[in-house]
Amino acid sequence: MGPVSTDTPDNIHATATTQFLAPVRSRGGEKLVRARGLSHWFGEGELAKQVLFNIDLDIYAGETVILTGPSGSGKTTLLTLIGGLRTVQHGSLRLFGQELRGMARQELVRIRRQIGFIFQAHNLFASLTARENVRMALELDAMPRAEMDRRADTILRRLGLGHRLDYRPDALSGGQRQRVAIARALVREPRLILADEPTAALDGASGREVVTLFQELTREKGCTVIMVTHDNRVLDIADRLVTLVDGRIATNVITQESSVICDFLRHCPIFQHMTPAMLAEVAEKMFVEEFPENALIIRYGEEGDKFYLVREGSVEVLVQGRDDPQTNVVLGPGSFFGETALLTGAPRNATVRAREPVVLYSLGKPEFQQALEGSLPFKEELLRAIVARR
Repeated sequence: MGPVSTDTPDNIHATATTQFLAPVRSRGGEKLVRARGLSHWFGEGELAKQVLFNIDLDIYAGETVILTGPSGSGKTTLLTLIGGLRTVQHGSLRLFGQELRGMARQELVRIRRQIGFIFQAHNLFASLTARENVRMALELDAMPRAEMDRRADTILRRLGLGHRLDYRPDALSGGQRQRVAIARALVREPRLILADEPTAALDGASGREVVTLFQELTREKGCTVIMVTHDNRVLDIADRLVTLVDGRIATNVITQESSVICDFLRHCPIFQHMTPAMLAEVAEKMFVEEFPENALIIRYGEEGDKFYLVREGSVEVLVQGRDDPQTNVVLGPGSFFGETALLTGAPRNATVRAREPVVLYSLGKPEFQQALEGSLPFKEELLRAIVARR
């Protein structure tokens, strides 16, 4: 079915593209991490340097999230804040439903016990064997010694160290020591795994074994993995890729939906003449945003800052000067709105509210303008749609 246009301001179109949309992650999934306006500084006073800027991020149970970006972009700082290893200075950071900012030390310790930490420095005890290093993670649990050894041996064998169970760290290679540290973090099957470059010291086969184990834990145990990496060999395991640049989130892409977004865009009139490469570039810059029922998404008269696509649910466009609610417009999955203000620079000419819980894809103004300048057909379609309404 072709696009169905509605005679409303702001060039709002409704398109029957529901059949192109795969299901999004269940809305009922537990939100393990929720950051809002999270900022962080190193140093004090005039020497203070801000390293994170207004981070907004949601991570759900069972997700594998990879943090990427250039060195010094704030990835490890964000990871250690989530793990309760740094004090939250500004904004809100909730983990397992609890606010970390201002949390008492004893509560932080309890929270950390539900997390498996993997860092580049393996921090193994030199006097203990591989089995004993891993078993240490279980010794706070009420568990028989034989069961602790069984679990330690099982995960070490799973990571290719069955022949090194009784070796101490100085008898292991760097990659083998890293695998022992990974086994120690995973043996308790934690709710959350925080990993900083876990495959950096591993060869291709060993690195793949580690991330495969991550996948099994997320699939079978509902574990959540947040991993900082520059290793392009393992990006395919991610449910979500979050890119940080200069302390800000530059992209937040749900990877299994990237092709779906491209199909979605392709069936919007203003995007349909773009090449696949151009569509993929736009899709990578789109964010997923969720709004509860009756939430205000766009306010009449405000400056336009985003372009929106409706992913799930529906929104109502409240046109200024119309008193009859039946003359206002309801948009469902496959609709897009908000582009005229970005194109013309004029204020928003309608108010948009969520009629029910709604999931949107959004594209920021700079990225929208970049797409506009990079594609003459894109600009022509926008202008044609606007002129047709006058």
